Amino acid sequence: MSGILEVREDAALDFLSLGAVVIRLDPGIVPFHKASSASIHVSGGEFNVAANLADCFGLRTAIATAMVDYPIGDLADERIRAMRVRPIYRRFAHDGVTGPNLATVYSDRGHGVRAPVVFYNRANEAAARLAAGDFDWGAIFGEGVRWFHSGGIFAALSPTTSELIVAAMQAARHAGAVVSFDLNYRARLWTAAGGAERAREVLRRIVEQVDVLVGNEEDLQAGLGIPGPEAGAGTGIDPSAFLSMIEQVVDRYPRIRVVATTLREVRSASRHSWSAVVWADGQSHVAPTMELDVYDRVGGGDGFAAGLFYGLITGTGIEEALRLGWAHGALLTTFPGDTTMATLAQVRALAQGGSARIQR
Repeated sequence: MSGILEVREDAALDFLSLGAVVIRLDPGIVPFHKASSASIHVSGGEFNVAANLADCFGLRTAIATAMVDYPIGDLADERIRAMRVRPIYRRFAHDGVTGPNLATVYSDRGHGVRAPVVFYNRANEAAARLAAGDFDWGAIFGEGVRWFHSGGIFAALSPTTSELIVAAMQAARHAGAVVSFDLNYRARLWTAAGGAERAREVLRRIVEQVDVLVGNEEDLQAGLGIPGPEAGAGTGIDPSAFLSMIEQVVDRYPRIRVVATTLREVRSASRHSWSAVVWADGQSHVAPTMELDVYDRVGGGDGFAAGLFYGLITGTGIEEALRLGWAHGALLTTFPGDTTMATLAQVRALAQGGSARIQR
């Protein structure tokens, strides 16, 4: 990506994420208050991107995270390794009663006119205890890392997690890695962490370190204080509100070279219009709009980020990188769970205009 990003060639890892791993319990279309069973998914925005890049796109990835020594931690560890992601753990002992714990996310998918519902139990979460000094960044980046990534949900967990992100990004920059960040603004988390002003203070400091930023217009306004449309008003698949804010973003954060987001119009829980937009070094690029029959929407944005990052890491060109992200994010909504079950061939075919005709 000469002129946009300089991604190093010689590295032991193509991609390293820093974030919390969580357990998602999903009863499907049954609301939680009526559920009698649930599927168990291992998730977390940063982990999802690393898992997608490893399992679908074949990159060498790792996750730096908190791991708890109890059976739920064993389950998470098995899923992380099954997705071909190298674990880099700060381990915590469980006291057998109160924790610390891996956080639990509860979600039902909704259906038709009934919206999906997501809520959390992050009480005594091990990842919130992570702090600067818990990982030997010199040794990790000394092996060679091409791309480093973290996100806004992890930044919101505690004052120490945001400091850890900054320390990791500084080490990544020193080692020549590209640095990306998903704003992923969650008002409920930031309310518990000190409110909107605290969020902006934390996120602005982080974004000063960033080369590639992922976030929609609501993220930019609520997370960074960039003036724009009314937060939460929604602009569907029209990219104009997002693009109108980019000049202010790059004026404030001149290190940024790429800003990207998905565009989604929710017609029902089961039917979405889907597109995506990327701004790269002064030029904007918009993906086509497709109609999605959604099975499980959770993780679609992480699917987009993974495909986009893959294109940028491998030097495909910005248009193809956008298409790969758009296609992979769309495919991810057709699978249960938060991480990919797609093949690279399927992603490439959809990115090039393929259809859902049967493959024999």
